Amino acid sequence: MLKHTLLSFALVMIITTVFAQDDLLNMLNEDLSEETVYTQATFKATRLINGQTIETLSKKHLNFWISHRFGSVNSGFLSNFFGLDEARIRLGLEYGLTDQWLIGVGRSSEEKTYDFYTKYKLLRQSNAFPFTLTAYGSLALNTMATGYIMNSGSEMKFYNNKERLTYTTQALLARKFNEKFSFQLMPTFIHINKVESTSFDNNLFSLGMGGRYKISSRVTFSVEYYYNFVDRDTYQLETGTPYPYHNSLSLGFDIDTGGHVFQLHFTNARGMVERHFIALNTGTWENADIFYGFNIARTFSFDRGR
Repeated sequence: MLKHTLLSFALVMIITTVFAQDDLLNMLNEDLSEETVYTQATFKATRLINGQTIETLSKKHLNFWISHRFGSVNSGFLSNFFGLDEARIRLGLEYGLTDQWLIGVGRSSEEKTYDFYTKYKLLRQSNAFPFTLTAYGSLALNTMATGYIMNSGSEMKFYNNKERLTYTTQALLARKFNEKFSFQLMPTFIHINKVESTSFDNNLFSLGMGGRYKISSRVTFSVEYYYNFVDRDTYQLETGTPYPYHNSLSLGFDIDTGGHVFQLHFTNARGMVERHFIALNTGTWENADIFYGFNIARTFSFDRGR
């Protein structure tokens, strides 16, 4: 009788233990399923083509950018070798203060411009949130001698340094839909302290959009477009001439070589600062004002723990 009692008790304990383990495992699985998993590598670099992406740098990492634009392909073979005899260049540095916040500075030969900017990742795409939101702001300083001729043909004279400044603010919203495809919207506001004449508005609103498609583990195709909200008809009625600036469209390929990201592209915008490739772009694809160019980004780490 005692044997049967002890055996029954042992069986009850074993069954209870098994069910308790199952309940514990179920609870652990539920907890794991509720953990936030953040999306990684929505884009390969902090720049898409000309403009910014939602990506920031890791803390204590430094990016060195070399951006190069040749002349227009419609300049001909004999006179300019389809633009390869000309060049515009921008050199830039950007540094990760935290994993979500970077600061940057650059110098462009277009209008001898210095640009200073910052980006902060406010929201991150995850299994609990559908997109990433990054705030971007920049200041551009034109250091050309007063009285120079702009790409539009207008003469620009400055009477103080404040007139040389241009401000840009962007909200960068992106979603990585799968391992191959990512898409981004870039609502943009640009304020130019001094414009060419009273016929131009100092403020410009633009909506940028772009994306990338992964062709292989190291190569992606990218596209970038900015639509400017400008009343071109009113400008032409007031001045008798067409509005001289056009929307920017760029196509390119990103090649990830490990330590470098190498970007090759064709664009109708020769400038590499928002003032130039969004607000003051004079090129059009219809007239073959197409500029071949490339960006090279090299990342350096100053964090010994990573």
